[in-house]
Amino acid sequence: MTKLFVPQEFIVPESFVTEQYGLEILSPSVTEIDYDAVMTSRVRLRSVFGEKTEWPKDDMSLEENRRDLQRHELEFKSRQAFAYTVLSISREKCIGCVYIEPSPVSEFGCEVYLWVRDSHLDLDADLYNNIRSWLMNSWPFKSIAFPGREISWDKWNLYLSKKL
Repeated sequence: MTKLFVPQEFIVPESFVTEQYGLEILSPSVTEIDYDAVMTSRVRLRSVFGEKTEWPKDDMSLEENRRDLQRHELEFKSRQAFAYTVLSISREKCIGCVYIEPSPVSEFGCEVYLWVRDSHLDLDADLYNNIRSWLMNSWPFKSIAFPGREISWDKWNLYLSKKL
């Protein structure tokens, strides 16, 4: 039997709102504004997910982005992983994204990646602090990994190499 990422009885939040931004399920409904955020910040985004990522490629198309968002939405609905878009309060601009994924490292209940677009780097620390607090207080995870933030990439890669 496959271990559940979150308990079946846990009601996964579909949104989270602060005074400066709101999170909602990452889905194809935000394809265009997500694509703008990704492509205008693509060089820096390659470091958010570790040293070996090539995402997003310079020539990524809008349709490729739409397929990524469809995948994220399906993962959310099937409770395999939870991706959120971070939107301005007006919902007109994508500020960034938050990804909550199962961790392959047994010491952690999940691993979390988040980013803000280059034009909103001033919100990065606020988003990180709010997400960390939200996960610690409202989600069923005892231990959360933030690779590249709380755990260096070198240390995270050591964790991963011990699990392979």
